[in-house]
Amino acid sequence: MSLKQFAESLPDYAKDIRLNLGSILSDQLIGEERKLGLLLACAHGSGYRPLVAAAEAEVAGRLGDTQANAARGAAAVMAMNNVYYRFVHLTSNPEYGKLPARLRMNFIGQHGIARDDFELFSLAVSAMNGCGMCIDSHERVLLEHGVKPDTIQAAVRIAAVMKAVATVHATL
Repeated sequence: MSLKQFAESLPDYAKDIRLNLGSILSDQLIGEERKLGLLLACAHGSGYRPLVAAAEAEVAGRLGDTQANAARGAAAVMAMNNVYYRFVHLTSNPEYGKLPARLRMNFIGQHGIARDDFELFSLAVSAMNGCGMCIDSHERVLLEHGVKPDTIQAAVRIAAVMKAVATVHATL
């Protein structure tokens, strides 16, 4: 089942979500490969298996293995990092920010794709997970690499819609 077909199963009260996903699927602002990677990363980042299956079907044969694995890996690493760094950011005790994280995150340097694509995937998943510290960090790197704010906004828009699709569908 494609993402469009998946979205069509949403109830009428979520019509805006359906329409927004349709707009994202046809949007050409960020390029097809980057968009497919973002859709896959956000589906995995949602943790909602039916959405993951639809996103995997959507990208099958359209996204290379390296790009797809990087998107999955960004979601996996951010699942861990967003919890840890959100805690560091939100706790009133500054001592935790001085301590090493002592978490393995080798994949961040071994994903095999353009750094700005991986950072964009990581930013989108971090936005879904609400980690301000990670959002700031990834956005800073993206801007340093010349990624324009409208591209960053497009990635976060994808994250917002994919999160909404997962949330609504999970209640059905």
